Amino acid sequence: MAVLPRGSVISARPALIRSLALACVILSVVCALCLGRYPLSPLRVMGVFGSLLHLSSASDPVAQVVVMQARLPRILAALLVGSALSCGGATYQAVFRNPLVSPDLLGVLSGAAFGAALSIVSGGSAVVVQMGAFGGGLLAVGTGLLISRTLPGGGILTLLLGGLIGNAIFTALLSLVKYLADPMDQLPAIVNWLLGSLAPSGWQELAWMSGPLIVLTVALVLCAPVLDVLSLGDDEARSLGVSVRVMRPALIVLATLACAMTISMAGIIGWIGLLVPHVARLLAGAEHRSMMPVTALLGAAGLVLADTCARSLTTGEVPLGIVTQLFGALAFVLVLRRLRSGVA
Repeated sequence: MAVLPRGSVISARPALIRSLALACVILSVVCALCLGRYPLSPLRVMGVFGSLLHLSSASDPVAQVVVMQARLPRILAALLVGSALSCGGATYQAVFRNPLVSPDLLGVLSGAAFGAALSIVSGGSAVVVQMGAFGGGLLAVGTGLLISRTLPGGGILTLLLGGLIGNAIFTALLSLVKYLADPMDQLPAIVNWLLGSLAPSGWQELAWMSGPLIVLTVALVLCAPVLDVLSLGDDEARSLGVSVRVMRPALIVLATLACAMTISMAGIIGWIGLLVPHVARLLAGAEHRSMMPVTALLGAAGLVLADTCARSLTTGEVPLGIVTQLFGALAFVLVLRRLRSGVA
């Protein structure tokens, strides 16, 4: 009987984990297509796609409307947003060498919320609100980076302090906009947007946002070797030929662009960027070359399942941000228990 080389088992494990994560994505998509306030059997869902591909002559108009107009755009949006948020969170954690860092560290969430709220108060359309959220997120991170350059010392600590200051500034500006908003019309719209939802996601939004999100997510996954080097420390990274002064801001910009686009598309979605990288590390190991693809797949599957719960648990739709915060916090407790038992 042939004997496998020693390294074959080790090299096969990441491939197995990626295959299982991909299977989770496929299973979550199937569940999301079938479940909801109007449940569909898998055969009816297959019939819809079969008729679209001209593989079947039978037609089911009701199922076709539910699948193609109501559920499939939301599922695709959840796949994009979940993978981008998860990879952005993993990038932040690697750049700052802190596993408790999340995408809101540098103020991208508060800045995007301020931009969206300001657009709502100004009477902007849905597209204007999305653009305002994207611009506000970038402005907040840029403000934090500029503040960090004025602080003495340099390095990761000043970046963290600059981000915290920028986050505080835009949180205060958001509170000011909410205070000035019309309490009968504008304030409920701001609160509803801050809770997060994929309900407005349609084919039109996907047409102009899917391309940039895919490019940014793939770029973050391909930067995994650089993240491995940066995780070692600044001195070790320089000794290996990596320019820390160039690569750290570049990775922060990439992660910020990805997170800002997800916020403009779905509102504030918490815990995905913090929790999913931890789960990916438990499954695939600490090397980013192994964990980043798993992070993207698990983030996509997790947000699809969360959105399915948000629109299926009650007769009315529960805001997606509430679902991710509730289940994310509970799941994070289990992850921390697992990590602590592993250390012990």
